[in-house]
Amino acid sequence: MFDIFLNVLGVLFLWLSVEYCLRHETAESLDDASLTPFADDPEVARRVELATGKTVKAVAPETAKSGWINLDM
Repeated sequence: MFDIFLNVLGVLFLWLSVEYCLRHETAESLDDASLTPFADDPEVARRVELATGKTVKAVAPETAKSGWINLDM
């Protein structure tokens, strides 16, 4: 019986902590956050926009600067 109480208390604590962390988030900010992984690839961002109808705030891919060497690690 005590184990069940501790499990319920743990689930309640987890739920309250998630609610506390997300208290200032709006539906728009959560929607923007879900599209963030596609923002660095313009081609994928375009396909996601066509598929979902939502605008992805894409960034331009990084270009090599003169005198700098880009290393792939």
